[in-house]
Amino acid sequence: MSSIKGSRRRGIALHLPLILGTLISAFPFYWAVIMSTHSSSEIFSYPPKLLPGTHFLENVRNLFDAVDFFGSMWNSLIVAVSVTFLVLLFDSLAAFVFAKFDFPGKNVLFGLLMVIFMVPAQLSVIPQFVIMAKIGWIGSMTALIVPAAANAFGIFWMRQYMRSAIHDELLDASKLDGANFLRQYWHVALPVVRPGLAFLGIFTFMGQWNDFAWPLIALTNPNNVTLQVALSQLNGTHGTTDYGIVMTGALLALIPLLIVFAIGAKQIIGDLAKGAVRG
Repeated sequence: MSSIKGSRRRGIALHLPLILGTLISAFPFYWAVIMSTHSSSEIFSYPPKLLPGTHFLENVRNLFDAVDFFGSMWNSLIVAVSVTFLVLLFDSLAAFVFAKFDFPGKNVLFGLLMVIFMVPAQLSVIPQFVIMAKIGWIGSMTALIVPAAANAFGIFWMRQYMRSAIHDELLDASKLDGANFLRQYWHVALPVVRPGLAFLGIFTFMGQWNDFAWPLIALTNPNNVTLQVALSQLNGTHGTTDYGIVMTGALLALIPLLIVFAIGAKQIIGDLAKGAVRG
């Protein structure tokens, strides 16, 4: 009996810090929900309000009146989904080559890739803008999609994942069956690295969805602005910033991210659990 009580105490001592950490991490999201239900004056009242208010629907109506919320959200979805698909395709192909094939200059090219990975993205804004302007893509969403279609981080991440996840024996067996490079990639590599692709997909989608600086510079056409740029227009829309509307817009903008994260996390956990059962 005493051993059971001791194990319960140890379980409580182990889970209590995890529960507290979860509550602390979730509080900013809860606070955003609370602020979206209050008016701007109530947000700055003292003591701060910790319970939901009655202004959520009013804030939603004012938000839709102030900006083209659904139009800009559609633009963000087009950019984020397109970039995520292209990154998963191109980065996984390049990573597969780097991880499992030998060719002249392989180490030099990968070293150059790491140098590009360490260069801050802000340094490429001006030359990237000049190139997009000469091509004639400034103002269109193509200027956001094409430059982000592949990145050094994704190649590095998938290369490291594939080196340990894809066994050489699988590739040798597929070669004996007459599989070419594309069949090896599609039928051997991709089914094994789905957790890595899920993480890269979540990471890429969130990065593109939350990107603000480059869309603000490149999208000179007001009909093509992304959601983050549209929400930035709420600052001073009526002379002063209505933080109730701002927080409502930020809260609604989180919904696609939560959906993508839930789908991707389910894929990661499910594949890892299958691997544990097989092991």
